[in-house]
Amino acid sequence: MTGRPADEPALARTLTLRDVVLFNIVAVMSIRWLATAAAAGPSSLLLWVLGGLLFFVPQGLAVARLAERHPEEGGIYRWTRRAFGEGHGFLCGWCYWVNNVLYYPSLLLFVASIAPWAFGAGESGLGDRWTYVLPVMLIGMWLAVGMNVTGVQTGRWLQNVGGTAAFVPAGLVILLGAYAFFTRGSATTITPELLLPRLDDLGRLNFWASIAFAYAGLELSATLGGEVKDPSRTLPRSVFVSAPIIATVYVLGTASLLWMVPPERLNVVTAIVQGIAAGVLEVPALGWVVPFAAAAITVNVLGAVGAWLTGSARVAFAVGLDRYAPPAFARIHPRWGTPYVAILTQAALSTVFVLISVIGKGTKVEDAYLVLLDTMLLVYFVPYIYLFVVYLKDESRRHMGAEGPSWFGIWLTGISGLAVTIFAMVVACIPPPDTQNHVLKVVGGALGFLLLGGLLYWRASRTATDQLQKAA
Repeated sequence: MTGRPADEPALARTLTLRDVVLFNIVAVMSIRWLATAAAAGPSSLLLWVLGGLLFFVPQGLAVARLAERHPEEGGIYRWTRRAFGEGHGFLCGWCYWVNNVLYYPSLLLFVASIAPWAFGAGESGLGDRWTYVLPVMLIGMWLAVGMNVTGVQTGRWLQNVGGTAAFVPAGLVILLGAYAFFTRGSATTITPELLLPRLDDLGRLNFWASIAFAYAGLELSATLGGEVKDPSRTLPRSVFVSAPIIATVYVLGTASLLWMVPPERLNVVTAIVQGIAAGVLEVPALGWVVPFAAAAITVNVLGAVGAWLTGSARVAFAVGLDRYAPPAFARIHPRWGTPYVAILTQAALSTVFVLISVIGKGTKVEDAYLVLLDTMLLVYFVPYIYLFVVYLKDESRRHMGAEGPSWFGIWLTGISGLAVTIFAMVVACIPPPDTQNHVLKVVGGALGFLLLGGLLYWRASRTATDQLQKAA
């Protein structure tokens, strides 16, 4: 079971540079992180800059280099498999796939919370009623599934529209913030002391993990390498185009929110519409801007659901081709040319967790679900450890015997990204207030998922060995 399968199906190459740039933007640039950062106060501005330099830039360079040399379907799974063998490849792919099953419900819950603002019911309490939240989450999930099952040429429009829609709320917040900057004083006290992160506050230190998570996702488009036109050229260029846009929006958007609204008044879910509402408060004629922005945010997040659904399904597809996942995952729809079994399986599992997250609200089930979400954050960073180690190995092999700035730059990039990843994993384990055994539950849960992945790999390996022996 080495090398790529000889019978690997050919997928239609339909994604252009524009498609992949918008795919990166919708996958990485989540508007909700502006709310989280602004609510954390002025120190988040410096953290955005540090996270960008120490994690986002190394991530972009690593993805660009690996995608240029190995533009295969499956992306990070195939890169790890090539560098360290099938076992490590499977573990990386397993962690990447399983954490996304739980990621969609959190995105869909954000959709359900923002959508009422689009039709003037933002403060009605509708977002707290499960009779509204559950149908919205399920409709959003299966809308994204339907568009992506029927072909990447169809699904890309959801991602493209979602990526474009992100610029509506982001642009409004930045423009209104700029107007406020020139016309009135800041609603938030901003001093050099407040810009510095507090290392003695465990709760604020935990925000480092959120910053890293907000910047993560550039590797997702590479999982569709077999469906990108001229991937060895398009994928790296898409990183260099989209990454500066994302970082700029994060910094300027957070600064604008802080200038217009004090952090203590910001709701971490609806802060974007709060900021826009504060910006147009004195201009009644612009009242339509708030529902318009809320509608754009809703479309943007649905695009993100579609992007992560289709991207992580390609990892399952690649693992299925290598016979370490159920072979059905490698099936291609005869008409639409998509790995439909992998997509539908993922959506079905996510639907289960949508039901758990909504119906279990206010019960012990909700506590378990929140622990599971923290566990998934830990599991998600495992592929990033592989990403930077594979990058260092791949670059070292290509520059063997080299000295000077290029060699130093390679190691500085890889070690910086790896160090931030590990640090984010550590601080992600910091327990929230009034919780018991949180670290034990989160770390134990993450180890449990890793062990489950190892058992699945062991079983698949034995089955493959038995089949080879019978064939011989």
